[in-house]
Amino acid sequence: MPAGSYVVEEQTTVDVGAQDRADFWSEHIASYQSRMGYRYARLDDFHGETVRQRSDTYQLVRYRSDEIEYHRTLQQIRQDPDEDYRFLVPLSGRIVMRYDDEQAVVGPGCGTLLNFQTPFQCLQDASVRAFIFTIPAREIDGRLSRTSPMAAGVDLTKGLGRVVNSVLNDMYEERYSLTDPEFDAVADRVVDLLCMLVVGDERPEAPGHLAQVEAMVRRYARAHAADPGLTGTSMAHALGWSLRQIQLALQRAGTTPRDLIREERLRLVRDRLQCGSCAHMTITELAYATGFSSASALSTAFRRRFGVSPREMRLGPR
Repeated sequence: MPAGSYVVEEQTTVDVGAQDRADFWSEHIASYQSRMGYRYARLDDFHGETVRQRSDTYQLVRYRSDEIEYHRTLQQIRQDPDEDYRFLVPLSGRIVMRYDDEQAVVGPGCGTLLNFQTPFQCLQDASVRAFIFTIPAREIDGRLSRTSPMAAGVDLTKGLGRVVNSVLNDMYEERYSLTDPEFDAVADRVVDLLCMLVVGDERPEAPGHLAQVEAMVRRYARAHAADPGLTGTSMAHALGWSLRQIQLALQRAGTTPRDLIREERLRLVRDRLQCGSCAHMTITELAYATGFSSASALSTAFRRRFGVSPREMRLGPR
């Protein structure tokens, strides 16, 4: 197991007596999810297991269980607020989601983006195996420049959706080989694609040319984030488009060239802070090496984005 904040944990009800398994499951789920209620089809011999991958930023859980209902009420939301999103992806079985007087049936090939600030019921049959990917609110709201609504029925059978589904499976299959920066970097890419799906970048009416421009600009910004001369104008010149085209393409995704560049630089700093080969670099050196004008400018932007200073992240759990 690689050293760092990234860990893999496995739990199963087989390890406890049949009469205690439902209580064990409730306590286990409550240890890493916000307050919810549980209704079991069978209390006398419940079966369930989880494989949990987590870092300081993201969490991916693959689980299976017998028939169960989870619910989150207004009272539980008030008692235990939780702004983070969950992306629920069934691999087998049938899940019924109820919220805001609506109902959605989700099965393999579909995903559901949940907001734990909204009451819901989640009913799962006995054949369910699924992923639940926990995403900090800032990771989605920052990309969309707004709070995302619940999104049921995200198509994972084609296009970007199929890529998202494949990457989640790959993250699970390679769970014991990943490091902190690798797990977070792959999770970041999943969130990028998920946000594109949620805002409808694959809808037929979306201008295909602008979608292509946006994808190319994002890739270019990621690859050249450390360049201190990177600007919207320099990207436009390098890619052969006008600055206005780039601005329009990014506007569709709720961002700007300047904000995109800052986001990619902050992610680069985070990855280098968690990378052993960069441990010799001071915060000032990191700032200049990733396009920031000073250590102070980096620290201010980094704390606003990730909630901790660069130094605190470097000194965090290892």
